[in-house]
Amino acid sequence: MKTIFIVDDSDTNLSMAEKVLENHYNVMTIPSAAKMFALLEKFQPDLILLDIEMPGMNGFEAMQRLKDNDSWTKIPVMFLTSRTDVAAEVNGFEMGAVDFITKPFSQPVLLNRIKTHLDIDMIIRERTAQLQRLQNGIVSVLADIVESRDKWTGGHIERTSIYIKILIDEMKERGVYADEMREWDMEKIISSARMHDLGKIVITDLILNKPDKLTGDEYEKMKTHTTEGEHIIDEIIADTGEKEFLNNAKLFAGNHHEHWDGTGYPRGLKGTNIPLQGRIMAIVDVYDALVSERSYKKAFTHEEAVDIIMQGAGTHYDPKITEVFFLVNDKFRTVGIKDGSL
Repeated sequence: MKTIFIVDDSDTNLSMAEKVLENHYNVMTIPSAAKMFALLEKFQPDLILLDIEMPGMNGFEAMQRLKDNDSWTKIPVMFLTSRTDVAAEVNGFEMGAVDFITKPFSQPVLLNRIKTHLDIDMIIRERTAQLQRLQNGIVSVLADIVESRDKWTGGHIERTSIYIKILIDEMKERGVYADEMREWDMEKIISSARMHDLGKIVITDLILNKPDKLTGDEYEKMKTHTTEGEHIIDEIIADTGEKEFLNNAKLFAGNHHEHWDGTGYPRGLKGTNIPLQGRIMAIVDVYDALVSERSYKKAFTHEEAVDIIMQGAGTHYDPKITEVFFLVNDKFRTVGIKDGSL
């Protein structure tokens, strides 16, 4: 049974709304916004009915706080209020409210509007989940195609996906680039990161699987996998119109070989001009390459790889992200041990 929070400083209003809904939903009546937030720390409802005129923190202030919190921003909110001015209604919708019901309310209208919204919301969530599964499936196929052509990078895409989650989780925990990541959908970010080497599809096998060190010209050709990946993703965007997920994929693909000091490729971007996705991938991509055997080198130990990356802080790598990497590097080692690469 779905749960609804009713937040109102009037006992009468709480009682009336509860009577309408209690036979259809799990209803929790809450006399203030402050007590609602205390409860949200432990439990999240499927819908919030929120009064506007309340002492302490009013409904608009509570709504803003909900939207500013990543954990609560997707909870649908209906304003249930005695205010009838158009400005209040417009403000409510602009803040993200899904409906605006005036008091005194009609019991059938209140019940039907809630039922309609929750039914629609369920359908949207189911379809979104289906699209996400389809998207992840397509990404996995593309990633597998890339990886199957490169005999030296088995498991690279899967491991870097895990490394990225470890690194981003710790960055968020410590507030490193928190503002830039505030709107990130982590599932989409992790999935899109799997496409960072997509451009290798167009690199000839003679270069991709050459058993010896690449010549200068061959290396220049290999470097084009960054821009080739961007071009492929641009074509997909043009055909599908999908932007959020694919734009992240493009940033990973095009920027994971840029260096903090501007000596990387393909554009020689420097410092924070390098998109955050590229600065994060730069570390996890190199770490995995270091601890993996390649045609031109033996695998480094975990300790050697960590030392090399730390020496690159402020030159190759973003110093703030490198510091976070150092704090969680033991978790990277654990991934390698489970995978069998360490």
